[in-house]
Amino acid sequence: MDRLDAIFSPKSLAVVGASTTPGKVGHDIFVNILNGKYTGTLYPVNPKAPSVACVKAYPTLTDIPDDIDLAMIILPPPLALKSTKDAIDKGVKGIVIVSAGFREVGGEGLEIENQIVDLCKDAGVRVIGPNCLGVINPNPDIRLNASFSARMPESGNVSFISQSGALCTAVLDFAADRDFGFSKFISIGNKADVDELDLLRYLHADQDTEVIMIYLEELRHGADFVETVKKITSGDTPKPVLVIKSGRTGAGAKAAASHTGALAGTEAVYDAIFQQCGIIRVESIDELFDFATAFAYKDESSLGKRRRKVPHGNRVAIVTNAGGPGIVATDVTVSSGLQLAELNQDTLEALDSHLPSAANINNPVDIIGDAAQDRYENALSAVIRDENVDGALVILTPQSMTNALATAEAIVRIARRSHKPILCCFMGIIDVSAGVQYLQEHGIPVFKFPENAAKAFGALYRYSKWLNRQILAPFQLKHDKTGAAELIQDLLDKGRTHVGGVEWLALLKCYGFNTLETQLATNASAAADTAEKMGFPVVLKIVSPQIIHKSDVGGVMVGLKTPKAVEAAFETIVANAKNYQNDVEITGVLIQKLAPQGEEVILGMNRYPVFGPLIMFGLGGIFVELFADVVFRLAPVNRNSVRRMIRQIKGFKLLDGFRGRPRTDLLEIEKSLVRLSDMVTSHPEIQELDINPLLSHEKGQGATVADCRLVLKALP
Repeated sequence: MDRLDAIFSPKSLAVVGASTTPGKVGHDIFVNILNGKYTGTLYPVNPKAPSVACVKAYPTLTDIPDDIDLAMIILPPPLALKSTKDAIDKGVKGIVIVSAGFREVGGEGLEIENQIVDLCKDAGVRVIGPNCLGVINPNPDIRLNASFSARMPESGNVSFISQSGALCTAVLDFAADRDFGFSKFISIGNKADVDELDLLRYLHADQDTEVIMIYLEELRHGADFVETVKKITSGDTPKPVLVIKSGRTGAGAKAAASHTGALAGTEAVYDAIFQQCGIIRVESIDELFDFATAFAYKDESSLGKRRRKVPHGNRVAIVTNAGGPGIVATDVTVSSGLQLAELNQDTLEALDSHLPSAANINNPVDIIGDAAQDRYENALSAVIRDENVDGALVILTPQSMTNALATAEAIVRIARRSHKPILCCFMGIIDVSAGVQYLQEHGIPVFKFPENAAKAFGALYRYSKWLNRQILAPFQLKHDKTGAAELIQDLLDKGRTHVGGVEWLALLKCYGFNTLETQLATNASAAADTAEKMGFPVVLKIVSPQIIHKSDVGGVMVGLKTPKAVEAAFETIVANAKNYQNDVEITGVLIQKLAPQGEEVILGMNRYPVFGPLIMFGLGGIFVELFADVVFRLAPVNRNSVRRMIRQIKGFKLLDGFRGRPRTDLLEIEKSLVRLSDMVTSHPEIQELDINPLLSHEKGQGATVADCRLVLKALP
C-alpha cells in the first residue's frame, strides 16, 4: 500500500482547526467534506466547541478514540507544528496543511515548515502543503472533498496537480461548465514534502487515472525528474502528462559570456526537460482541457482491453458541412504538424456515390450544409476505412435540417468499429447540445471550435511519435576521464577560469574530439614561421579574454597561403583588436591549419542550479547569432536524444543534403554531442562551454573542432 493512499483514500479523517463560524476556512473545509458525502469517518478537532456542523468535536487529535488515517490541519504555523506532533503521536499516516504563513513568508514560517518536514520524515508520514487548497477524490467509493472549494467535481479519469490554490478553484468551475471529470485533484502549495514527482509516481500506478495534468511554476528536480517521467509517459503502461508552465515570458537566466548562456533562458531548460521525458506542453488552461479530452479517449480492443486512441501517422481526413470551418481546420491541422490525407480512389468513388454533386469529395470532404446524419455516416465510414487516413476530424455546424444527436449517434457507431481516433467539432451551444452530450457520454472528444480540435489532434500525434520513437543502441565511446580531470585541475591551479587559445585542445582530445593543429604566436615573425612549419593555408584568430566574438572585431583571417600574408594578417588582427578596445589584453594570435570544408554547427553547454548542465546544438558560426536556430537538452543525453536534437533545428536540411549540397556526417555530430554530455557530466568544474564552429564534413568524413572556449569554476 502506497503511503499516499492515506491522503487520497482515507478511511478516517480529522479536520484540525474545524470552525463553527461560516466563512472561515476551517468551517468551510469541514462542511465541504460533509456535503461531498465522504464515505469514511469524519472528526472535527476544536478545543472550544462541543460540535461542528452537528458532528461531535474533540479538543485535540489525541483525544479521538479511533485510528485516524488523514489529518487536515488548518492552523497558523506554531499551532500547526504542535498539531503535527499530535498527529504523529496518534499514528496518523498522512497530513494536509492548508494554512499559509510558512516558507512563502520566510523567517519563522520557513523554520517551522522545515521542522514539520523533519518530524514527518522521521515518522514516515507524508505531507501535502502547506499553503494549499487541499485534495479531492471524486471516486464514488471515497467522495473526498478535503478542500475549501465548495464544488465537488464529477468523477473521471484525469488527475490534476497544481502549485496554485487559487487557480484550482477556477479550474474546478471551468471543468463543471465542460462536464469534465477528475480522478484526483491536488493542490500542492509549498511542496514541503510531497511534490510533482511523488504525485506523478503515485498517479502512474493509480488505476483511476489515465491522463495527468499539471500547472507548474517551478521544479526542484533535474535529471531524476526526466528519467522518472520518461518511464511514466512510455514503457508498458504509458500515461500522457500535460503541463502548463507559468512564467514563459519572464526573465530568463542571467546571460553568460557564452553563446549557450546567452541563448538558454530558464524556459529553454523547461522545454528541454519536457521534450526529453515526453511531456506535452500546453499554452493555456483552455488548451490543457482540450488536450486532456483528446488523450482520455479510449476504446475497447478486440481482446476487451481498454486502449488509448492515438494516430499512427499524421494524415487526417476532415468531414464538414461548412466550407469556412473546414478551411480553418485545414490551416490549423497543417500548422500543428499534421497533413491532409490524400484519399485513395476507392474512397473517392464511395464518397461520390453517397454525396450530392455539389459536395466536395476531396479532403477536406465538404458534405454541404443540408447534410443529415446519413450523409455524415456514409462520408465518415468511407474516410476512416482509407489506409491513407490515420484519423478523422468531424465538423458540424447547426443548420435547420441538422440533427446533432442523430449525427453524434452515427459517429459513436463508427468510432466503436475503428482503432483510429475520431475527434469532433460541434459548433454552437444550444442547437448542438444534445449531440455534444451524447458524444461526451460515450467518450468521444468534442470541441466548440475547429482550431481547438485540430490542435488537440496535433498533440495526439506528437505523443504517438514519442511512444513509437526509435531506440538506438548506445555509442561505445572511450574517454580519458582521468587525463581530463588532471588538465582541468592544472588550469584551475593556475587561475585559468576562462579558457581559450590552445588550452582547450588537450581537454577535447581526452574525449575523442578531432581538433585542428593549432599554435599560439605573440609576434608577426613567429606567426609566419609557425604557419610555414604547419603548412599552408592557415587561419589566424585573435586571442583575448575581452573578445568573445572574434569575427565581430575583425579578429579572424582565413585562407592565408604565404609567410608574408601571415605577417600582414597578424598586424591587421592586432590593430583591429586595439581599435575595438584601447586597453584590450591580447594574449596572442592563434595559427591554425585550415580545416577541410564542412557545415558549421555549434555545440554548447551552460550549467544551471538544480538542473545541471544544459546541452545546446544548432547552426554554428555567425548563424547562431543571426538565426538562434538552436535546441537544448538536459545532460546526460544519449544517442536517441541527440538524434532528435539534430533533426529538430530548422536548419537540419542544410546538414542533410539540401539542394544538392553534400550530406554531412550526421553520425559524427551525434557522437560529438554524446561526448560533450559525457565530459560536462563527468567534470562539474566546467560551467560554460562553446564549441563553435564544429565543422561537419561530408558523410563518413567526420567532424573537426575549429574553435572552443570554456569557463571553469573550482568546486567547494
